[in-house]
Amino acid sequence: MERCAWVNLTNPLYVRYHDEEWGVPLHDDRALYELLILETFQAGLSWECVLNKREAFRQAFDGFDVQKVAAYDDAKLEVLMQNPAIIRNRRKLTAAVKNSRIFLDIQQEFGSFDAYLQGLTGEKTYCEEYTLRTTSPLSDAVSADLKRRGMTFVGSTIIYSYLQACGVINGHGKECDKYKAGG
Repeated sequence: MERCAWVNLTNPLYVRYHDEEWGVPLHDDRALYELLILETFQAGLSWECVLNKREAFRQAFDGFDVQKVAAYDDAKLEVLMQNPAIIRNRRKLTAAVKNSRIFLDIQQEFGSFDAYLQGLTGEKTYCEEYTLRTTSPLSDAVSADLKRRGMTFVGSTIIYSYLQACGVINGHGKECDKYKAGG
């Protein structure tokens, strides 16, 4: 199988992520939430680094139960800061809790985070062949709205990556069999 040039073929986890998850449209709020929180931790790091720690994050973040994470207090943040299996950045950990609370607010307002996201994206998939591009007018708009609502670590570059990962933007490269198959 031909894959996007960015895939580290020596990392089976990364290959599986590309083949089975990246760019596949997500509409399940739990999956959208997990991905959004993980993207928060990518800021300044590689996605491969975050992906390699995903199972540890799932354990540390109560299976990405948004209600539980939104209720985390300073004591829980201290426990997370001592967990060597995850990325221990206090600002990102604090952002994950704050963003979880805002995620719940968005669900309350729109009925689901998916409905919110689909409203911003026009319920369609955008095809943008993978390049070194890191933002788009769409990621700018989604980022701006999330920031307006109070989220942090949701700049346009992070949101562009998020939109590619959750299937809003089909960004597979022309060399990739997924591109040839339409995603």
